[in-house]
Amino acid sequence: MANNKVLKRRVVVTGLGAITPIGNSVAEFWDGIRKGKVGIGEITKFDTTDYKVKLAAEVKDFVPGDHMDKKAARRMEAFSQYAVAAAREAYEDSGLEIEKEDPFRAGVMIGSGIGSLQVAEQSYEKILTKGPARVNPLMVPLMISNMAAGNVSIQLGFRGKCSNVVTACATGTNCIGDAFRAIQYNDADIMIAGGTESAICPTGVAGFTALTALSLNEDPMKASRPFDKDRDGFVMGEGAGVVILEELEHAKARGAKIYAEVVGYGSTGDAYHITSPAEDGAGAAKAMELAMEEACVSPEQVEYINAHGTSTHHNDLFETRAIKRAFGEAAKDVVINSTKSMIGHLLGAAGGVEFITCVKAIEDGFIHQTMGTVQADEECDLNYAIGAPVEKEIHYAMTNSLGFGGHNATLLIKKYEE
Repeated sequence: MANNKVLKRRVVVTGLGAITPIGNSVAEFWDGIRKGKVGIGEITKFDTTDYKVKLAAEVKDFVPGDHMDKKAARRMEAFSQYAVAAAREAYEDSGLEIEKEDPFRAGVMIGSGIGSLQVAEQSYEKILTKGPARVNPLMVPLMISNMAAGNVSIQLGFRGKCSNVVTACATGTNCIGDAFRAIQYNDADIMIAGGTESAICPTGVAGFTALTALSLNEDPMKASRPFDKDRDGFVMGEGAGVVILEELEHAKARGAKIYAEVVGYGSTGDAYHITSPAEDGAGAAKAMELAMEEACVSPEQVEYINAHGTSTHHNDLFETRAIKRAFGEAAKDVVINSTKSMIGHLLGAAGGVEFITCVKAIEDGFIHQTMGTVQADEECDLNYAIGAPVEKEIHYAMTNSLGFGGHNATLLIKKYEE
């Protein structure tokens, strides 16, 4: 392990970009977070008359042409548009100029859990009504989930490692983690990484409803209430969270603003069930342990966990067990919250936006309240920042993401010190 540490290069965060249900920039998003704004409301994207689920956390007032060339935007579905918009914000925030860099040392790792269900819906409808010859020739490149990374690469001119991880709701976290690894092991100096999603459409909502994963609550302030005794499912959200990761010396050489340092990454599989996390939380606990082990950090040093906290019965209970398993006695002292209480579950984008939440929490010393949650479940007996935000200095923040299929991913972020 000591030899490994010598080989690895330090990786810092130098740019942030977000499209969310409470704001279409990091500044708007973080302002909403600080004010406890909830971005959940009635679904407007389609008629929900025949649907049990009426609420979602939609992105509002997003104009693709404000973020990219209008012709390019027409050749992208919403999940790609959100990714490009968030990536452009992160790129501009970082102060990078790709013309001054070796483009083959700048890569992209942005994933989407689903890609575009909307194109599949429209294309199938067209086959049924007008015949297969009338399907949009761009159907496939519009739909497939890797096009978020592809479009960002094209728009920004990043020509290095360009890939994406698809691990359902762990996608964004795994993408940032794998981008972190790419820089550590000298595959790149700069990576733009995160997740994106836009699946609030008839098939998306019907599919998750049939799975009994979604909240049937019609009160926007109570539908997403992670760890609460009355929680009844998650609320679908959409958006993108994208960050610039950079090798430390590269960032310092160009005088970049350094937000934080990424110091640990753990990724495991439950080998248990296609939708439920493992009941004992062992897989998720191991991901947390691996992240802390890599950073040479003890559980007592981690002040804040941004939980996966979906507001489903299984996730919140089993994630609580996982935290107790990984943290031992220190579990009772760490402050835990769930950003999904405000913006719903962004699926493949959740990890990207929640990573940004951790970075901003470190910067401001501010841990937002878990909104909607009034009384924690008896078995969820840790500190979930219920009732009020917590203001404290944060040296280490952790973010967890758990995905269908048993994917567990954890990132550990540190306040930057030279």
